[in-house]
Amino acid sequence: MRHTALLAGLVLMTAACGGTTRSDVQQQQSSAPATAASSAAANPNAPLKQGLKIAFLPKQVNNPYFTIADNGGIEAAKEFGGEGKEVGPSEASASSQVSYINTLIQQKQDAIVISANDPNAVVPALKQARAAGIKVVSYDSDTAPEGRDVFVNQASPEDLGRTEVQLLAEQIGHKGKIAILSATPNATNQNTWIEFMKDELTKPEYKDMELVKVAYGNDDDQKSFTETQGLLRSYPDLAGIISPTTVGIAAAARYLSDSPYKGKVKLTGLGTPNQLRKFVKDGTIEGFELWNPADLGYLASYAGAALASGQITGAEGEKFKAGKLGEYTIGAKGEVLLGKPTVFTKDNIDDFDF
Repeated sequence: MRHTALLAGLVLMTAACGGTTRSDVQQQQSSAPATAASSAAANPNAPLKQGLKIAFLPKQVNNPYFTIADNGGIEAAKEFGGEGKEVGPSEASASSQVSYINTLIQQKQDAIVISANDPNAVVPALKQARAAGIKVVSYDSDTAPEGRDVFVNQASPEDLGRTEVQLLAEQIGHKGKIAILSATPNATNQNTWIEFMKDELTKPEYKDMELVKVAYGNDDDQKSFTETQGLLRSYPDLAGIISPTTVGIAAAARYLSDSPYKGKVKLTGLGTPNQLRKFVKDGTIEGFELWNPADLGYLASYAGAALASGQITGAEGEKFKAGKLGEYTIGAKGEVLLGKPTVFTKDNIDDFDF
């Protein structure tokens, strides 16, 4: 039977949770003021308002990952009697989302759900949206805290960063040169995960592994393909690549599958089962991981509705219900965690359809 929701837990060794080195973004957030919440008190018993307008603003439209996520959010909006839509740029540049935010303000949306290409570039426009009474939920990739009410995170950044390294290490026997193929240089989530990857690599069990390059494909298929090609030309003895972006891992898999490096250079990262199924079955990829992006958008949609209805303000400890996903609690800095991801291999990939 095929499932549309992910299994809880990772089919991996337990993620290390001891001494960590936080990313620059997290350091900035820890020293920044707490997420601004409404001055009105939360009323957890307030009904969800009918007719809410929820706008999804992904890093870029026509990206398979965000299409799945935003469709999940739009379906959630239908459940609670609202209206959801997706708008956004075709290129994932730092300031490309600003004009869309301004338009959504003019349209008097009730909530904007945004995956930020840059944590700071969108903040002035989002502040204007919040001043106009629009609730802001970041998902997938956070803004600076002052730009939103709640951040719906896929999973713990530490879990994601460390388990990516653990997964690749198992595949290459804890030995060899590795590279990272990321999205944009300013992507909040990518950079946070990479910091945890680097910290994980400092542990004794990875003494024979060397990170030689962090490349950026800008979440563009052709550029990610070219960057993969460039990595192998520069490091012909590369043992493995981690690509924590659905666009990047698919492009890298396409390059490797038709090259002499197929099966020799291990590839892992974050991708969707439908996107990578053929590469798992032909031996290009042994295993990769992800959460269910549809559930991420679904949860973000309910968070936006809860904020717009006065059920929550974004303060730590507040609870809200997210339809079929159940109840969630807001954590520190307004963060809500969807849950841990799952590792997909040839043994289980046909159990999933998204």
